[in-house]
Amino acid sequence: MADRVEAVAIEGLGEIVPGDDLPALIADALAASTGVLPLRDDDVLVVTQKVVSKAEGAIVDLTTIEPRPVAVEFARRYDRDARQVEVVLREAKRVIRMANGVVITETPHGFVCANGGIDASNVGPGSGDIVTLLPADPDASAERIRAAVRHRLGHDLPVIVSDSFGRPWRFGIVDVAIGVSGIEPLDDLRGTPDADGRVMKSTVRAVADEIASVAELVFGKTGRHPIALVRGAAFNRGDGHIRDVIMPAQMDLFR
Repeated sequence: MADRVEAVAIEGLGEIVPGDDLPALIADALAASTGVLPLRDDDVLVVTQKVVSKAEGAIVDLTTIEPRPVAVEFARRYDRDARQVEVVLREAKRVIRMANGVVITETPHGFVCANGGIDASNVGPGSGDIVTLLPADPDASAERIRAAVRHRLGHDLPVIVSDSFGRPWRFGIVDVAIGVSGIEPLDDLRGTPDADGRVMKSTVRAVADEIASVAELVFGKTGRHPIALVRGAAFNRGDGHIRDVIMPAQMDLFR
């Protein structure tokens, strides 16, 4: 059990562009962050999707996009950018619903989210004509960062790649894990007793999502802090995969 959890924004990363060696840059930034060194066994590094996507070239220049008629009509009706709507439709594995200015899709990763995770905010100098896509393999992205930190600092630091998702029951967005390395994203408490001794039958903690949300409190949306160290959270180390958190379609009451 954790009795204190801290989130510390890591400075020094700078603007990321396609082709940057993001894992090495993150390892260097951590090495220069004397306030968090030495690293501890209850540390987790959280990295925003946006910098991962930019470094890996998962971006689209909207000036090259010719939207289809349905994208044009949807954009006109809801004051959206038709080019961005077109990219969302192109990248979708499945379009679930288009309404109220939002396109809900299933991504190739299996995520069900608004606009396929495609985002026009905080994209850097090309803002207005550039959108980022989700990384092709966020688990692999997290693993590369973890390996670079291990090589640079000699510490096996679990890594979470995070992104902002909406929620079906509530207003507002929260950050969740879309990629993990060195951490089990779920903490399955089924079969263990609660504080009253009652055996829990359905409780599974989304621990990687919880840690990602803690990190977002120091990321902000305008602070240019794309990496953070979360210290003190209770989690299980292991070779987890983000697919572990994706609910099978037959269990999903919202599809």
